[in-house]
Amino acid sequence: MANDSLVILGDSLSAGYGVAKNQTWVSLLQQRWQQAHPNLTIINASISGETTQGALNRLDNILAEHQPAAIFVELGGNDGLRGFDLSQLRQRINQIIDAAQQQGVSVALSEVQLPPNYGPRFAEMFNQTYQQIADQQGITLVPFFMKPLVGKVGMIQDDGIHPTAKAQPLIADFLEPYLLDLVKQESKQ
Repeated sequence: MANDSLVILGDSLSAGYGVAKNQTWVSLLQQRWQQAHPNLTIINASISGETTQGALNRLDNILAEHQPAAIFVELGGNDGLRGFDLSQLRQRINQIIDAAQQQGVSVALSEVQLPPNYGPRFAEMFNQTYQQIADQQGITLVPFFMKPLVGKVGMIQDDGIHPTAKAQPLIADFLEPYLLDLVKQESKQ
């Protein structure tokens, strides 16, 4: 495939809630890759407020339209914040991974963590779900890209959840090696 593409399937953390589109980590990576890796294209299919069910409902169309080499799944935060059942979260993420892999698409999963104010037991079970899925599926689990930003001045918006424009280049720097590896892994197959 001459033009390898990577789909980002995420929620507001990848859609860039509260940040100008050209300042999001996804746009920053697109700009870098146009120079350094002109054969790689990034498609941001992220939507603020997206749940695993919403993404699953859209997935077939995304795969058909873009025919990506790889997909980065950054979902579940909204499911967790709404207190959705963890078995449904696990099932839907597995369905997303399975559907992508059946089309020959390489998948990496982003770890997602909930704030501890959701109850330490639920937050811990939620956080462990991602490692369990990645182990079960044999895919790369990318560490939660928000974790290094917590507690740093100017990195989180006033809502206490979303990264600021200032944080976006740091997220891009953090994710770039994982995402490059994912796309390059696919092109070797």
